[in-house]
Amino acid sequence: MTKAGGISGDRRPLSPRERADRGRAARKKAPRSGHAGFRPAEGRPDPVDVIEEQSAVRVPDLVPLRYGRMTESPFRFYRGAAAIMAGDLATTPTSGIRAQLCGDAHLVNFRLLGSPERRLVFDINDFDETLPGPWEWDVKRLAASLVIAGRENGYSAKQRAGIVRAAVRAYRERMRQYAGMGHLEVWYDSADTEQLQRLVAGRLSAKGRGRVSKTMAKARTKDSLQAFGKLTELRDGERRFVGDPPLVVPIDDLLAGAERDRISHELHALVERYGRSLPTERAHLLRQYRVADIARKVVGVGSVGTRCWILLLLGRDDEDPLILQAKEADHSVLAAHVGESEYDNQGQRVVAGQRLMQAVGDVFLGWDRVKGADGRQRDFYIRQLHDWKGILTPQIMVPRGMRVFGELCGETLSRAHARSGDRIAIAAYLGGGEAFDAALAEFAESYADQNERDHSALVDAVRRGRVRAEAE
Repeated sequence: MTKAGGISGDRRPLSPRERADRGRAARKKAPRSGHAGFRPAEGRPDPVDVIEEQSAVRVPDLVPLRYGRMTESPFRFYRGAAAIMAGDLATTPTSGIRAQLCGDAHLVNFRLLGSPERRLVFDINDFDETLPGPWEWDVKRLAASLVIAGRENGYSAKQRAGIVRAAVRAYRERMRQYAGMGHLEVWYDSADTEQLQRLVAGRLSAKGRGRVSKTMAKARTKDSLQAFGKLTELRDGERRFVGDPPLVVPIDDLLAGAERDRISHELHALVERYGRSLPTERAHLLRQYRVADIARKVVGVGSVGTRCWILLLLGRDDEDPLILQAKEADHSVLAAHVGESEYDNQGQRVVAGQRLMQAVGDVFLGWDRVKGADGRQRDFYIRQLHDWKGILTPQIMVPRGMRVFGELCGETLSRAHARSGDRIAIAAYLGGGEAFDAALAEFAESYADQNERDHSALVDAVRRGRVRAEAE
């Protein structure tokens, strides 16, 4: 991982010119045109084996649901196949310049979020796989996701190429702007909804602009109060989670007797312990709440089967809720290719990466370690279940809308990498031309082909009974 202004092991920070020279020199090691296309490496692992290896440490009764979601379409498969792509990316050229990676930077992991100051912003959302690594890997995962989503929407090859090139160009041009900024100017930069509305104002149709405005308005309603009304009910005079198996299962319905009591006690203690990972003023705020109920929740696509709990906390009275999500954090899928995290606790790894890459963050974001029902210790990160989250759904986007969305994702990813890596070296490597943009458009199409083959392999494994899939 690069130091600010230098590279690991340097005794003095490099000057801006030296950093730019370093970036240009990296083109000799990995020419920008060399990123084009994808060819699977000899001895590439069976994709179903990779998925099954992950499933082996997950909740057994939820694994078929994961397979059910991943078989629905190539795009849903891609969302759950970060481990497969990590292995593939490790065989592709890299510049040797590192940044903090999201590790799963597909387009659905970019969304609207609430800032602590109650502004609605656009940022990266999911950091389960975050680790320092080659910055190109995040850009390639984003680029491929745009092609896969575009194919699902019926876009032409020309339209898909234009979308990818626009997204990568936005990343490149924004990185070049960051290269000329001071550290604080980069750190304070964020994309709020006013900027988003200005971006779409002259580029989307009235219908498209209306969808964006509607998504923003809906995002502001998705908070603990909204989740409280949707997920809980009064039962025997007490507020409790409503069961919706297998997606939401209250702990009283999931476990019984001593096992239920032990897990419940451990999760109550988690809330108290994890407060130590928060700044003191936020820990003080957390201590004013009490745990009222617990449930297991299924989340995402790739995360299905990981242990995820939602905790209902009540504050001043029974109508003052805070709903937290405690999600299991395992080793990043990148670790086998870039090295393990410097953090022993995988929840801390996720939180540290998220705090580094996001412009703003959840005030309740923290981590802890819990002993499970099987006696194993597991790491968790904790955040609010809902905090003004809004998703711009790719399935309903027209090509022009996805192009604008892709540009926004590219700029957002650029900011995250500029905060954590050597923005001057990355910008110099990319340069002012379109060589990298064109190369990634070709890579994204090739990788979308590979993703379709991998998706077909899983569908075939289900058909032959090798693995079992369940619909929701």
